[in-house]
Amino acid sequence: MNFRKEHDCIGPKEVPAEALYGAQTLRASENFHITGIPVSHYPQIIYSLANIKKAAAITNNELGKLDDEKTEAIVFACNELLDDKYHDQFIVDIIQGGAGTSTNMNANEVIANIGLGHMGFKYGEYDHLHPNIHVNMAQSTNDVYPTCLRLTLIAKMNQLIESMDYLRSAFAAKSREFSHVLKMGRTQLQDAVPMTLGQEFGSYATMIGEDLDRVREAKKLICEINMGGTAIGTGLNAPPKYAQIVTEKLRDLTGFKLELAPDLVEATQDTGAYVQLSGVLKRVAVKVSKICNDLRLLSSGPRCGLNEINLPPMAPGSSIMPGKVNPIIPEVVNQIAFTVIGGDMTVTMAAEAGQLELNVMEPAIAASLLNSLTIMRRGFRTLADRCVTGITANEDICRRYVENSIGLVTALNPYIGYEKSTEVANEALKSGRSVYEIVIEKGYMSKEELEKALSPESMVQVHPLSLEAVRK
Repeated sequence: MNFRKEHDCIGPKEVPAEALYGAQTLRASENFHITGIPVSHYPQIIYSLANIKKAAAITNNELGKLDDEKTEAIVFACNELLDDKYHDQFIVDIIQGGAGTSTNMNANEVIANIGLGHMGFKYGEYDHLHPNIHVNMAQSTNDVYPTCLRLTLIAKMNQLIESMDYLRSAFAAKSREFSHVLKMGRTQLQDAVPMTLGQEFGSYATMIGEDLDRVREAKKLICEINMGGTAIGTGLNAPPKYAQIVTEKLRDLTGFKLELAPDLVEATQDTGAYVQLSGVLKRVAVKVSKICNDLRLLSSGPRCGLNEINLPPMAPGSSIMPGKVNPIIPEVVNQIAFTVIGGDMTVTMAAEAGQLELNVMEPAIAASLLNSLTIMRRGFRTLADRCVTGITANEDICRRYVENSIGLVTALNPYIGYEKSTEVANEALKSGRSVYEIVIEKGYMSKEELEKALSPESMVQVHPLSLEAVRK
């Protein structure tokens, strides 16, 4: 392999001649063998860095700090990255020491060398286009890296919002499909009172809809950036008006509703928005995991469990038990939830570890949040497509549970009164016979009257707002 000689403040370093990265990136790749997951694993990080460097170059040019030739070369290089070229040159580990400096320098070096090639120079001839002097002009890792993370999070949150809404719609569709299926509701795993299977699935749609609003609220906090604050938020080495202009350029390039933080010193050290987002992701994960627990319970059996619904069979469930099929899709979403909950603790501790004017633990925050957003987005799509849309109801079993349940007498109170209801319940418990059968036998209600009382329309009172939530 041929090498070129570069140097940094540590000393000289041989870099592969055809590499677009430089000495600092190579040192980082040698220092941080941590997760085995390079920055390039998340292309959105590269897009974010490219947009930041592009916006900075254009701003510096408008302010008279960067000449046209260098500006054009940097913009060209950034556009190449935005076109998915050269992503393999982003080789630093996602978790790294240095508050993200290695990621920032990886971008600076790659952009400088793409630009040099475009200008007709060799890689590493930094006298003509320098990673620090020109690509990183009026910037610091301490405003570039947080801004990059926020741009990346916004894009990933938009994807999560789409995935959550897709899952919500799947449950809402099932709610409408099952609106006529009468079943027994349960509290503390004991029979409670009748409801419809449609109401049960409608509640899942509503739960996810509520959390969609929470994710959107968290996104608003992430839209505040600290570009122009440079090292600690004082704006050292950035020209006047730079912060406002570069924010406007980024807003135009990304289409995101970005706002410049009112206090850049505070914004450079504060990671509260990440804690808020992580907490919201945990909330979503906990609630969807609870729904998956319900799906597993409702489909349990099929002969010796509740067996009120059927989950679509996705794979053989055992290497030893013939014919066994397991609820593997809800199970994998449960495990996604556990991972997200653990990631929330990582974000919490990393945010708490900030000191004075900077939090150097943002790479761990980035790794946790991006992993959570990725697996949640994929998991929710999987849950919708490979489970929810294929669920069917065992209507006869649901009906039989209602007729046999002692809980049915609660629903019959308005028709036969409390005393007779208690009498029927006690007899049903002692004899093992169904409430339905005893009520008819005693002549408290005719079969026709009982059937009318047990109709979903008579049995279940649905709040109009609940109906509206399911229709959306």
